Amino acid sequence: MIFLRSVISVVAAAAIFSPAQAAEPADRQFEALAQLPQASLHAKPGEKIEVDVDLSASSGFTVEVVGERVEARYRMAFNQLTEGWSWRPLADPAVDDYYQYKFLPLQSVAVERGEYAHEDKIGVVQQMKVSWRYDYFLAFENLYDFYPRLVDDNAGFSADLPASAAGHVGLRARAHLIEPVISESTTFWKATYGKPTDFTLKKRYLMGALDEVDFVDTNNGRILCRILPGQAHCSAR
Repeated sequence: MIFLRSVISVVAAAAIFSPAQAAEPADRQFEALAQLPQASLHAKPGEKIEVDVDLSASSGFTVEVVGERVEARYRMAFNQLTEGWSWRPLADPAVDDYYQYKFLPLQSVAVERGEYAHEDKIGVVQQMKVSWRYDYFLAFENLYDFYPRLVDDNAGFSADLPASAAGHVGLRARAHLIEPVISESTTFWKATYGKPTDFTLKKRYLMGALDEVDFVDTNNGRILCRILPGQAHCSAR
């Protein structure tokens, strides 16, 4: 028997969920939490959340078809959260990671905020654009509850699925919130003559402990198979 072997592109595999099938968008979840008074926010740890992973922002996601089966893999080796509060400079790399928290990308939202006249190069007045981008993530520190720490670029979550799932495999994470519930960082690049755009990047994090990872059918939102702590792989028939 001749087996068909091909790799499905991330774009095809990351088909967009319809609103009825998707988890609530990450930006809405973050903003709802950010608007709470501190007393209410402090009561949120332990609350369950559900988020869809942005596979278009996940270079380590692949779907490979082999005969009548699909091997979907989401690699976590490079999903290290490099914010200062995640950095542990005294960590022994033989037994621990320098970055305590890992992340799953959830959503990016671009906002254009007009323009203004500015003279960055003497004698040349330009119209400078003002652009903002909000990137949303699930940040968690319990990755190794799911599988042992490995020095392996392929380490992560994987699923053995029917070939009929090819082209519409998605990834959904379920977690419960931990302190401080949300976090945000801001980076700003000033417009210049060569790059006439003021660019502000805000990274926004839902802080949680990962409870499960589901491979889902983006056509209907059905869970194809589920990964729980102590596992790194699941299979569906």
